[in-house]
Amino acid sequence: MLIHPGFDPVALRVGPLAVHWYGLMYLVGFALFWWLGQRRLRHKPYHTLGWQGRDVEDMLFWGVLGVIVGGRLGYVLFYQPLTYLAQPWRVFAVWEGGMSFHGGLLGVLAAMALWARRQRRSWLQVMDFVAPCVPAGLAAGRIGNFINGELWGRVASADLPWAMVFPAAGPEPRHPSQLYQAGLEGLTLFLLLWWWAPRARYTGEVSAAFLVGYGSLRFVAEYFREPDAHLGLLSLGLSMGQWLSLPLIASGVVLWAWVRWRAPQLR
Repeated sequence: MLIHPGFDPVALRVGPLAVHWYGLMYLVGFALFWWLGQRRLRHKPYHTLGWQGRDVEDMLFWGVLGVIVGGRLGYVLFYQPLTYLAQPWRVFAVWEGGMSFHGGLLGVLAAMALWARRQRRSWLQVMDFVAPCVPAGLAAGRIGNFINGELWGRVASADLPWAMVFPAAGPEPRHPSQLYQAGLEGLTLFLLLWWWAPRARYTGEVSAAFLVGYGSLRFVAEYFREPDAHLGLLSLGLSMGQWLSLPLIASGVVLWAWVRWRAPQLR
């Protein structure tokens, strides 16, 4: 049975300034998006449509805004609406923590829609570009959760070789679900999309594959993650993360069917 190392959440101190590991993982995620985006430009159809490096930089800027604003508002609305309704000023207290992937995704969708409109590009084509570049950043974020010793897993058998005690969660061995999620919705989804996306696809198919893939892998990973203490398990014994993943899966299936029904020109 392993014990979480209890990393110092602060990676670097410069006078009164404290740089946290979790914040660094966000920067790593954004850097990975830029690096992968430069390589995505070589994929069909972007290498023939005049897309350039500055487009990746613009999307990154808009995407960062979408992640931060959407992630924070998603956490407020999905996980603790009554708390923030009673104390609305705490919505801006981002140093207290509290970000939602599902809210961040909605924020990115809105941000990319605005950018696509400004650039007079197809929104689905933009999202097809973005989708394979995202999972690597998600993996970085989950590693940040592991370093912080937060969002730990459910109680596991002590016989499980990689079962881990998280001191803040008590003496029971638990699944290191942060690493499960880094491997599933991060590395696995990245490898699948990066291999699959460059081939000739209908516009919107890559976006649909991301929605179905992320939603399904997150749904599975939630069985190993401890539900939020203030929510517990909801209807049908599912966690909030699972309930929020079901609309993603359904949206991906509907988008896939709609794209196929429209039968647009192959890229």
